[in-house]
Amino acid sequence: MPGGVPWSAYLKMLSSSLLAMCAGAQVVHWYYRPDLTIPEIPPKPGELKTELLGLKDKHHKPQVSQQ
Repeated sequence: MPGGVPWSAYLKMLSSSLLAMCAGAQVVHWYYRPDLTIPEIPPKPGELKTELLGLKDKHHKPQVSQQ
């Protein structure tokens, strides 16, 4: 094992690191709430709305991109 670490300690650290990484990704996913739907027709230039749904209630109107 790396650095003379026993297998049990290595597996505990590996599993806790993996669990922490997945939990962190899930928290970020809950905070930003991404829109994962795929529209049948792609939006025309200038119609794409870029907003954070998690912050929608706290701020003013959503911002529309000017492409």
